[in-house]
Amino acid sequence: MNRTLTERITLLWHIFCAFSKIGPSTFGGGYAMIATIEEEIVHRKGWMKQDEMGDMVSISGSAPGGVAVNSAAFIGFRLGGIPGAVTAVTAITLPTFIIVFLLSLLSMVFKDNVKVEAALKGIHAAVVALIIVAAFKMWKSSVLDGATLAITAVAVVLLLFTGIHSFYLILGGPLVGIAVVLTKRKLGLTVRTEKERTKDKQELHFPEYYI
Repeated sequence: MNRTLTERITLLWHIFCAFSKIGPSTFGGGYAMIATIEEEIVHRKGWMKQDEMGDMVSISGSAPGGVAVNSAAFIGFRLGGIPGAVTAVTAITLPTFIIVFLLSLLSMVFKDNVKVEAALKGIHAAVVALIIVAAFKMWKSSVLDGATLAITAVAVVLLLFTGIHSFYLILGGPLVGIAVVLTKRKLGLTVRTEKERTKDKQELHFPEYYI
């Protein structure tokens, strides 16, 4: 159904406002922003379901680029097509650009300030907590059985104790997953590719001018 120009602009404005609030939480990188994205997009806006977050993070993490930017593009495109994706990416990166620009101007003045150093240490600690929360949520949606647990364990060991590049793990994970599923099917075993879901009572609250 075609929408008027005013309705399209209004939707893009909603997308811009939502992701511009997420942008300042960019300390610590994309994975630290997952909890913020979930809170805003799933719980406040109702634009995605809870169980879709794991799929979105997996796709965003596997694609080239930052996880947060890819997630913004994913959600923006879903809501408003290409204009929505462009708006979401712009909104999530603009606050970061402004913050970094201002910090670069003030860095020489405050770099040895004890209070600034203490504030940064507090930010670092909070970032660790955000990343742990994101990892826990991905674990719940991704580790389904013994096979996926084994893949996760092997990937962690390789990352921690070898010099293998994460690109090869991202490339190898899907290949191993496909091989496991095909093998299970040949053996007549039960194949699970997602968590068993109860009837979802959560409704998606797309704006009526959804593109």
